Amino acid sequence: MFPQCPSGMPSHRYRDVHARVEIPLTDRRWPERSITSAPLWVPVDLRDGNQALPEPMDPARKRRFFDLMVAIGYKEIEVGYPSASQTDFDFVRLLAESDLVPDDVTIAVFTPARPDLIARTLESIKGIRTPVVVHMYAATAPAWRELVLRRSRAELAAMIFAGAEQVLRAAPANVRFEFSPEVFNLTEPDYILELCDGVTRLWDATPERPVILNLPATVEVATPNIYADQIEYMDRNLARRDGVILSVHPHNDRGTGIACAELAVLAGAQRVEGCIFGNGERTGNVDIATLALNLHAQGVDPMIDFSNIDEIRRVVEYCTRLDVPARHPYVGDLVYTAFSGTHQDAIKKGLADHHRRAAEAGVPSSEHPWAVPYLPIDPADVGRTYDAVIRVNSQSGKGGIAYLLETEYGIELTPEEQVEFAHHVQRHTDRTGTEATPAQLHDLYKSYSSAN
Repeated sequence: MFPQCPSGMPSHRYRDVHARVEIPLTDRRWPERSITSAPLWVPVDLRDGNQALPEPMDPARKRRFFDLMVAIGYKEIEVGYPSASQTDFDFVRLLAESDLVPDDVTIAVFTPARPDLIARTLESIKGIRTPVVVHMYAATAPAWRELVLRRSRAELAAMIFAGAEQVLRAAPANVRFEFSPEVFNLTEPDYILELCDGVTRLWDATPERPVILNLPATVEVATPNIYADQIEYMDRNLARRDGVILSVHPHNDRGTGIACAELAVLAGAQRVEGCIFGNGERTGNVDIATLALNLHAQGVDPMIDFSNIDEIRRVVEYCTRLDVPARHPYVGDLVYTAFSGTHQDAIKKGLADHHRRAAEAGVPSSEHPWAVPYLPIDPADVGRTYDAVIRVNSQSGKGGIAYLLETEYGIELTPEEQVEFAHHVQRHTDRTGTEATPAQLHDLYKSYSSAN
């Protein structure tokens, strides 16, 4: 084995999560569970995602994004931070004074636990006839308490409880309540329980009118199993658990926000906040499109319609002015594309077998169980066609080349021709260093045929 050499990076400056916060759960149960139904989804693109944009959305873009989220099936949408800007306030007023919010959709508004900002938030929702969630938050972790808020545990608790009482007194009857202890994952567990139990007591959380407790990994600082332990600890120790909708809001600082959300659902979370395709501060909020399609790929209905994923991407890119990367799960331009010869051969054979089995079963290919190598879902499920599944460059092999000639031009090569023609194509792609389009393959085949 090769010896490990020091990197020269100042890693000694940092502490692992166990040195920063107690993780009291030891008899964890979440590893034995599986996800069998979709959680409640709450897109926060119009609030948290919007705060992270170099150019925040104008009202027209917010309106278009909101309409998209309604159209594909979201039933609760966080629409803004009305005390933070006039634009956000005006957008909430637009929703209040129009018929844009369907009767079965709940909107949520976000506010710090400060009297003036709570009052401004409640002013923004006056007249809304559909259900509204007032989402109150305060940062609770030691560094935030001491450096930012400059309050003791007792002082911060008093501020949060006063805010909860103000919301309760002033909110109209159609309001539901949500509380987020920001930076939950770095806050002492006993303090989190004190705050959450105090808020659910003040808001009289019951199964008939549950309170949402949202537990964010505001800055991702540990492996996903740690977050799952923290969520399960809360799930098992909250005083009014049957009157609580337990929610999570992971960020992606370590690149494992999706895993954190999935494990949190195993640990008892019932609701997930995030952004479609994962926009958000720093490395982003958890990507709730990928989470939903991960469920789809496991045979679980995600309850959101991503059957036209390219149109969804176009709207999201227009509204955020951010591009979705080519390798982004499920939606990227290249995620269903194979250039490698071995991958192409397996996909070609897998697709042929899939269509054969569907025909034998007497059902459409789109209804037959999916089992094609290298493709975790059928691209057609999200509105993609097969024409971009296999593409040819210098790394490609005979199977992919034969597949394109057959599907695009009806030309079937014998096994011997596949080998010979692949060498002909590879000489071309090695010389040009570029991808060969189906039309170029057809021209190459014509020159190959005339020479043989």
